[in-house]
Amino acid sequence: MNLSNQKNLAARSMGIGINRVYFDPERISEISEALTRDDITHLINIGAITKKPKHGISKGRYNKKALMKRKGKHKGHGHRSGTKKARNPKKEAWIKKIRAIRDELKKMLSSKEINKSTYRKMYLQAKGNLFHSRHHLREHIERIKK
Repeated sequence: MNLSNQKNLAARSMGIGINRVYFDPERISEISEALTRDDITHLINIGAITKKPKHGISKGRYNKKALMKRKGKHKGHGHRSGTKKARNPKKEAWIKKIRAIRDELKKMLSSKEINKSTYRKMYLQAKGNLFHSRHHLREHIERIKK
């Protein structure tokens, strides 16, 4: 028995695709007799015709790959799109470095390793990109003290 016409009418009245229309197998004879849209709407209301749930897209494979990327896998040359600077912009690298150096300077000032004038001088030198890292800053200050 061909129920494609009933399926089309049901899909249109429920506002879903044909593949999501479900006919109750015990009421097939009742559904096959329905010819008009009103008949189909009545069958939908009494529960002879229902919607199948939407299929979701699983994130299982994505989550697995994301975990591997956090571990450092799948990040070789073949997987990279964008230049080195696009993937890690110069400005972000600068911000990370300058914040670390300024933090170190503040610690040294509060622990009285350096005085205010030395702090100010080193702060401006840091702004001028003299130091590469916290370690380099500490070495520089030790050389000055000697």
